[in-house]
Amino acid sequence: MPQATPITVSITRTVLPEHHRRFNAWVQAGQELAREWDGYLGSGWIRTAPESNEWHVLYRFSSAKALAAWDESAERRWWMDSAAELVEITKVEHRTGIEGWFEQPGDTKLTIPDIVVPPRWKQAVSIFLPFFPLSLLSNFLLMPLLRDWPLMFAVLLNICILTPLMTYIFLPVTTRLLRPWLHKPRRDSPRK
Repeated sequence: MPQATPITVSITRTVLPEHHRRFNAWVQAGQELAREWDGYLGSGWIRTAPESNEWHVLYRFSSAKALAAWDESAERRWWMDSAAELVEITKVEHRTGIEGWFEQPGDTKLTIPDIVVPPRWKQAVSIFLPFFPLSLLSNFLLMPLLRDWPLMFAVLLNICILTPLMTYIFLPVTTRLLRPWLHKPRRDSPRK
């Protein structure tokens, strides 16, 4: 019997500026309600920046069936209706698997709005573009200093330096610059 795949829901909400404290209380109430549901694995929320009105709410269920039971429940409907004047939902994403936040080809679980997720080859290009020159520069600068180190430790140090640089500086800049290309709508292939 196949094992159910956990599913994570990411919701971006814009909170009206005067309602941030009420929004926190509202999210906590939703967490308490969801905890009672079979398959609930956890949830949390973060603010984009201290002065930002954008919040990211995440929750996870053990299967699509468990998530659907929660999503379609009267309790969730009541909870959602209670925040009508507090927030605006700007994006909802459903994600499965360890890849986390990358859409699988043919997966149609994204809703509100229908987001164009770049194909894997575009994701690979957007990673390669900053990684290659950064890696080359890192090797040029570090390898003379690490010449006598065992290869495993030299590579480990290099990766420990490059990973945060890629994650926090270079990938955000690259994806921002490539956004029109990355998120260009795909043309539907003609059906045979």
